[in-house]
Amino acid sequence: MEVKKQYEVLQWASLFLEEHGREKNVAVILLQHFLQVTAIKFYMNMQQLVPEEVLTPYMAAIKQHASTGIPVQHLMGCTSFYGREFKVNEDVLIPRPETEELVQQVIQHVNHHFVDKCPTIVDVGTGSGIIAITLALELPKAMVYATDVSEQALKVAKENASRHQAAVVFTAGDFLAPVLEQNISMDVLVCNPPYIAREDISFMADTVKNFDPHLALFAEQNGLAAYKKIVYQMAQLSERPYLVAFEIGYQQGEAVSDLIKYVYPDSYPQVLQDINGKDRMVIVNNNI
Repeated sequence: MEVKKQYEVLQWASLFLEEHGREKNVAVILLQHFLQVTAIKFYMNMQQLVPEEVLTPYMAAIKQHASTGIPVQHLMGCTSFYGREFKVNEDVLIPRPETEELVQQVIQHVNHHFVDKCPTIVDVGTGSGIIAITLALELPKAMVYATDVSEQALKVAKENASRHQAAVVFTAGDFLAPVLEQNISMDVLVCNPPYIAREDISFMADTVKNFDPHLALFAEQNGLAAYKKIVYQMAQLSERPYLVAFEIGYQQGEAVSDLIKYVYPDSYPQVLQDINGKDRMVIVNNNI
């Protein structure tokens, strides 16, 4: 195989991806990963030769992504969230940038309200653990629990927690079921549940629908089934959380707000938009 300079490899990969209808920036993301260099060094080394032991697997990864749509994060085995690297695979949802905004909302509320108290936070349906782990690291005084019905997902979450030395208690169960069983009193409930309606699968990119676990993506009843189940479980809690924070689909703000008001009639759910101006979060501040 002819040895090429870094810029030449990028030119080939970008053109190959474009010809196959894929995003050209994948070429940069993957090559930097395979070279294991910082962004600054990556761009300084454009005239450097790419070693064959890097070029061969890199070209194979580019071709695999182009032909199958396998996510870049699966090829790398990791993704970035809130400035940290997390392991991801076919057993967990690849976190979206919008979820960072949900985490930021929780951090702001906790820092404002729990100045002299150590709050208990429960991340419902934790998946790779990114929300629970990030909150545990950003809010070191908090006691953080995380639940998931998937044992495979919990295995990934525990690996991520170990990697970042985050103190999170993981329990297996369906949404709030472990919390109810153990009678855990929580101050904050945060959740990014499956909320995509199954009939919308035809509109989704193959990188998502063919590789992300459907358990973490889709919900019945027009995408609202998970919210309904969680709200039903919330009604059984012995104490009312101070803060409830849900990520939502961009058309679900009113429906999810109504579900919460069913269990907390005197509450005032807020629908917040993400950086793209789409409804993305429902926040309930039960300041009682």
